[in-house]
Amino acid sequence: MTDVAAIRIVIADDHPVVRDGIRAMLCSQGDFDVVGEAANTEEALLVVARKQPDLLLTDLRMPGGGVELIREVRVRFPNTHIVVLSTFSSSDDVRSAIEAGAHGYLLKDLGRAELADGIRAVAAGQTRLAQAASASLIRAMQASHEGLAPREREILSMVADGLTNRQIARKLLISEATVKTHLQHLYSKLDVRDRASAVASGYKLGLLPGGSEAGDGI
Repeated sequence: MTDVAAIRIVIADDHPVVRDGIRAMLCSQGDFDVVGEAANTEEALLVVARKQPDLLLTDLRMPGGGVELIREVRVRFPNTHIVVLSTFSSSDDVRSAIEAGAHGYLLKDLGRAELADGIRAVAAGQTRLAQAASASLIRAMQASHEGLAPREREILSMVADGLTNRQIARKLLISEATVKTHLQHLYSKLDVRDRASAVASGYKLGLLPGGSEAGDGI
């Protein structure tokens, strides 16, 4: 790896012992260079501004807030990749980190090789979620989608079959305005903006057994 530039990393964690352990692990690799450390959000922003690292490896629950740190770094230092290294894998933590702009979410109980590989992947422009974090997020998403009302599921199926709003209204004996209202609720629950995205999400999440994307706009 001597011909490859080292990945310059800043570590942010409020526990000195944890930082020491992470630094020792990273420095044992031939392609990592720890250029700075921080114990809270304010320090981390100062260090990132000064060092301009390739990657910020940060805890999520620390003074100043890990989520706030992620948001600030993404806005102020867009060239710095961000990996969360946390003890926690709850769906709320994972979702908050990803929505704030983190490129990866890894857990502190990972093996040395797996952690190193995850950091390399994110530094190369990929995304990486630890298996437990990914599973937690998927379960939460599935639970929210199970909240679709029977009528919303019915309309989603009709949209997938290519029916227009007018055709759906006639088939269900409701007004087009009511169809549009159901679609808006459906979009909100699936976190999408249009019919095609709703259908695609429906297939991906197993809400639709078959059909095709079509129909008029809402």
